[in-house]
Amino acid sequence: MRIGEICTTSTIFCTRDDSVQDAAMKMRQHHVGDLVVIDQPDDDKLPVGILTDRDIVVSVIALGLDPASLLVGDIMSDDLDTCHADDDVYETIERMHRRGVRRLPVVDGSGRLSGIVSADDLLGFLAEEMSELARIAPHQQAQERRARH
Repeated sequence: MRIGEICTTSTIFCTRDDSVQDAAMKMRQHHVGDLVVIDQPDDDKLPVGILTDRDIVVSVIALGLDPASLLVGDIMSDDLDTCHADDDVYETIERMHRRGVRRLPVVDGSGRLSGIVSADDLLGFLAEEMSELARIAPHQQAQERRARH
């Protein structure tokens, strides 16, 4: 299966020039724990970083800093890795494991933001796969009973 089939395509984003407080409000409004940071919000939406609720807690709140006086670019993770919509799910899981990240922005062939895939998305996919696998044995047993009678 390809990442494009399971990723979230309605990705919430901000720019590095937004205040951390504005970014936190956007997370609250959209009920998300991360924002993809992009360079050009109107056109290309090229991802340059990611900001998580954990980044805000660890880099701002825990230090007693004012989130209204800091910019997203001051605290975002800019060592960004991305994946493509046609990337294999299992390869993406391995990439996330190696990098120690729970989310990867999904980009199109031109590098523009087209979605985001999270560990939760992948867990849902794997749970469905495991459910299908669990149904094999009972199905096989039923087939054998029909064949013997």
